[in-house]
Amino acid sequence: MIAALHSLSARERAAVILRDVLQWRAAEVAEALDTSAASVNSSLLRARARIKAAEPREDEMVEPDSADSRAVLDRYVTAFQDADIDSLVSMLVEDVVIEMPPLPSWFAGVESVGRFFASRCLYAHQWRMIPTIANGQPAVAAYMRDADGVYAAHSIQVLTLTRTGIARIMAFRSPLHFAYFDLPGHLTQEDC
Repeated sequence: MIAALHSLSARERAAVILRDVLQWRAAEVAEALDTSAASVNSSLLRARARIKAAEPREDEMVEPDSADSRAVLDRYVTAFQDADIDSLVSMLVEDVVIEMPPLPSWFAGVESVGRFFASRCLYAHQWRMIPTIANGQPAVAAYMRDADGVYAAHSIQVLTLTRTGIARIMAFRSPLHFAYFDLPGHLTQEDC
């Protein structure tokens, strides 16, 4: 949703937020934006269409507990932990999106996501991951090694899988989320 909102024009984004989120009437939005109600409704229709187009299609979705889904999750974990950028990128669909709530950062497209991983994330032996499921989707609990060699809770990464690869990665960057999964806040070398 965040990535889809970023793809909208400022007027379209304002129309969606004021109409669909805050439930303002078209006339109120028009007054706030110094435009007409017809213009607001037109912007809202365009914005909804673009947001709808950004959603993964249900017929492309893969069940999280299928053998194929588990194989992709296992490959993702191995590639991430081994800092194997080529293997990781090969699992992504062309228009993949990564978001990192609560950070406003997001990346769209396999090249952009690949550059992000290569420049900021993937360092061999820096990560340990525990596969899990979040909201019915395949996910991993990611732990990042600190200076003392302890792996500290970093993020819960929820993957949207399609038949052609990973379409979205939502990396919820807060160690507080680990408690919801009954996972420890730290892993030692012995745990790995």
